[in-house]
Amino acid sequence: MNEPHSIAVIVAHPDDDAYGCAGSIALHEHDPGFRFVLVLATDGAAGQISAGVPATPETLGAWRRVESANAWRAHGTIPVRHEWLGYDDGHVPEVGFEELVQRVHAILLQERPQVVATFGPDGITGHRDHIAIGRATDEAFRRARQVPGPGLRRLVHGAIRASVFERWNTVRRRTGVEAWDPNLEYHLRPVPDEAIDIEVDTSAVSWRVVAGLLEHRSQRDVLMEPVNTRRWQRVVSREPSVLAWPPRGAGEPVLTDLFEGL
Repeated sequence: MNEPHSIAVIVAHPDDDAYGCAGSIALHEHDPGFRFVLVLATDGAAGQISAGVPATPETLGAWRRVESANAWRAHGTIPVRHEWLGYDDGHVPEVGFEELVQRVHAILLQERPQVVATFGPDGITGHRDHIAIGRATDEAFRRARQVPGPGLRRLVHGAIRASVFERWNTVRRRTGVEAWDPNLEYHLRPVPDEAIDIEVDTSAVSWRVVAGLLEHRSQRDVLMEPVNTRRWQRVVSREPSVLAWPPRGAGEPVLTDLFEGL
């Protein structure tokens, strides 16, 4: 008998989870026994505060925890486990690596999800927290796989295609907006198109991904400027990622679903 589909999304901040696999989660929510676990290293308390949002630097963390819950309600698939590791925003690399690994490892052994999704070494934006939690998750996954049991079949890293990155930058330059510079922290970092191992067509549920994004009101000026829901739907209509484990064999086709073949 096949295992029920399950996924653990392990990221740094509220809203990191909104990109990369929210569409895939919507596509699989009615699979028998489907289980979605969300792990956030921080509550994003050091983030920006968009105009009109009555949060302060002292209350932003609590505000963003509520936004995170609201976002998944708006999306329509609520995590069965929504875990906060409680680290300070912007300071995850200062946490002992072994501590981070052990925290994530314990969750992976308790849940044993089929798919684990996190950041790759580029952190997508080069954010130090992204890189730190992604690196710790990779190691936790490796160790958890050594313990016999179900699940832990696939480790994926969210990614941006280089061709898409260049298209976005062309538009930014044409419209007078600063181009993304992958050498700078907080700027997008693409991967070569040929490194993409999975690309999911999420156009049928892109409106649900956007509905979730819109609930991150405190970060709307950072998520996309200016807010344009139609453009957002186009952006989230594809979810590319890199297979960190197991590697895709030479000549094997790009997968079209996070759970394809499992």
